[in-house]
Amino acid sequence: MEKKNRGRMVFAPVIISLAIVLGIFIGRYYRNSHSENRFYVYPRTDKITNVINYISEEYVDPIGRETLVERSIPLLLEELDPHSQYIPAQELQRVNEPLEGNFSGIGVQFNMLNDTLMVINTVANGPSERIGILAGDRIIKVDSELVAGISMPSDSVVKRLRGPKGTTVSVDVLRKDVDELLNFQIIRDDIPLYSVDVAFMVEEETGYIKINKFSRTTYSEFEEAINKLREENMKKLILDLRGNGGGYMAEAIKIADQFLSDKELIVYTEGHARNREEFRSTPGGICLDLDVVILIDEGSASASEILAGAIQDNDRGTIMGRRSFGKGLVQEQNLFNDGSAIRLTIARYYTPTGRCIQKPYDNGAEDYYHDITERYLRGEFENRDSIHFADSLKYTTPKGKIVFGGGGIMPDIFIPLDTMGVSDYLADVRNRGLIYRFALQYADDNRKQLEKYTTSEDIVKFLRRKNILPQFVQFADKNGVPRNDKDIKTSEFILNTQLYAYIARNMLDNDGFYPIIKNLDNTLLEAITLINTPPAE
Repeated sequence: MEKKNRGRMVFAPVIISLAIVLGIFIGRYYRNSHSENRFYVYPRTDKITNVINYISEEYVDPIGRETLVERSIPLLLEELDPHSQYIPAQELQRVNEPLEGNFSGIGVQFNMLNDTLMVINTVANGPSERIGILAGDRIIKVDSELVAGISMPSDSVVKRLRGPKGTTVSVDVLRKDVDELLNFQIIRDDIPLYSVDVAFMVEEETGYIKINKFSRTTYSEFEEAINKLREENMKKLILDLRGNGGGYMAEAIKIADQFLSDKELIVYTEGHARNREEFRSTPGGICLDLDVVILIDEGSASASEILAGAIQDNDRGTIMGRRSFGKGLVQEQNLFNDGSAIRLTIARYYTPTGRCIQKPYDNGAEDYYHDITERYLRGEFENRDSIHFADSLKYTTPKGKIVFGGGGIMPDIFIPLDTMGVSDYLADVRNRGLIYRFALQYADDNRKQLEKYTTSEDIVKFLRRKNILPQFVQFADKNGVPRNDKDIKTSEFILNTQLYAYIARNMLDNDGFYPIIKNLDNTLLEAITLINTPPAE
């Protein structure tokens, strides 16, 4: 398969070029034989450049050379692999922001409530907090332009709020108990984008850290989280990489390094034009004494798989969950003078046992990404026996454990998708976003009471006293989902837990959300049980 893919990579651009040139000559054959022949392809010149020049000069309608180049590059890359890509200059900043760990803006977390942007929280010591923006404020105007109550998409409002660091944006907000709009002149600043969602103790000695991506700041965030949890007596760690699509490989390597003894292989890379490069652990890892369980699923890819593979292949911890995505290709980004960039796949990475976990991409990008749906339809999310690997994909760890390559990291302990408590009523209110919408409205209506509580536990106690489920059922009925007592009873625990969690998130962010929602997380609960079970003697 590797040879086949390489063959496509080498010959696809040539085939495209030849097809273009052949089409041109066929067209010329049917032209008037007396017409002037202006197009020549010299044997030592670049065919693609010749074709682009010829089209820009002779095509029946005006078309610029730059336009042809911008359109041609993505087509060339499509013939290679699903992860090589061209990024136009106007999109590069947006694409890079999640990996760089910051952007320039006003520093608020928000949600849309009745066609109006409502501030949920302000970033600590950010521009909005410093100038007096409060949770619950509605953003009505941005630079004197009305943005509320007119069905303007939230991303359009965000574009108006973001801008270069040091520039000023005028924001008019509506605040409860204040009759007139309040105007704030906010000076934009760098706003951090965190990759560690949360770090808290799930048991007396067991910490939990969830990483949503691997950005330039991930290792420093991870180190800070470890130090925080050690102060709370952490001796064991559950590291959650579910839904983490990857990012900077170097950050994943740094984290893996903290769990391994000196000179253990973490990962190696190799490509047609790149010699084998090994990455090994160094002395003094800050997590050497911690038992560790890593959680993965079909959304865990790339750098997440590097970290999970290093822990699994070195027999350092237990991998739990479902089979990961299967991205084992390494991209290198290069910038053009106009500010655009190309991310080209230049190598494959291999786990310490020699596994390449890249899944096939012979049938194009659509089939490649549709593979996750196919796994679900085959029953892979519910039954480990639905997953089959060829014998040629088997590898053995130093302690004799069998692991597999060829399409993701297979966990040591498979945890199926949990369907307990699921009902049609639950699916309807979820699909319509009603749990989320009710929680947002409830938090806003009861903000003064909820602000008294600083922990998720206290918020849950308050909400239980208020018995909010009947209020939600009435809200759902008004919004197109009729009451269904049988289904509500089936899903009562899930409904209550999600309502509590989303209301707490609106008040305490992820520190309020995750300690509550974990009670619905079967994989995490199984991990807590496993890591706290003494080993068999």
